[in-house]
Amino acid sequence: MTDAPSEIDPIQVAAVLAEPTRRGLYDLVVARHEAIGRDEAAAAVGISRELAAFHLDRLVDAGLLGTEYRRLTGRTGPGAGRPAKLYRRAAGDIEFSLPQRHYERAADLMATALERLGNATGLDAVARIARERGRTLAVGADAPAEATASAGRGSVGRLLELLRGAGYEPEVEPTGDVCLLNCPYDALVQEHRDVTCGMNLAWAQGVVEGLGASDVGVELDPQPGRCCVLFHPPEGAVAS
Repeated sequence: MTDAPSEIDPIQVAAVLAEPTRRGLYDLVVARHEAIGRDEAAAAVGISRELAAFHLDRLVDAGLLGTEYRRLTGRTGPGAGRPAKLYRRAAGDIEFSLPQRHYERAADLMATALERLGNATGLDAVARIARERGRTLAVGADAPAEATASAGRGSVGRLLELLRGAGYEPEVEPTGDVCLLNCPYDALVQEHRDVTCGMNLAWAQGVVEGLGASDVGVELDPQPGRCCVLFHPPEGAVAS
């Protein structure tokens, strides 16, 4: 039996590991090939079982450790005792960057494009898959009434919320256009601008399509210090 949190907050992870005792427990657990119990962990770092349990559970909450339950005696049936709670390194990777970067997303998209290349060029295949991903994300996105009301009118408010959730930092310019203050694929742009910007543009077009926001235009408008994509909401749309 195992359990682990479904979502990981990288900022929380950094804060959790900043505590020296907790970091020591984490290093202890990940150095082991087998899951470790509270008693053994406490003895290894020289603290009480209760304090070890507190720190280990904080590491679980942060997504750094997973747990399993097992009887350490190997006995089963009545009188065998309760299974012990054991700790092990959580599966998966944790990345932290400010602003957010999503290179794994780009790699997955490009790999999918190669698998479905067919007779298309590489750029066309990447754009096609990116547009599909953007459309699918927007169609499946929730649109809470309070988020829409606070962010702007109709599709513009939903667009802003969706962009933030996807790791972008949208900003509404005095003209009413929506620019993006960061690019989740910034390092790729330096050597592969055509592919990366084309992917971003196609994804943005798919998002607009998925939102049913036919009144929102999308274009490439590279400017220093921001993403290459620019959105043009209809005149008079209120957004913030």
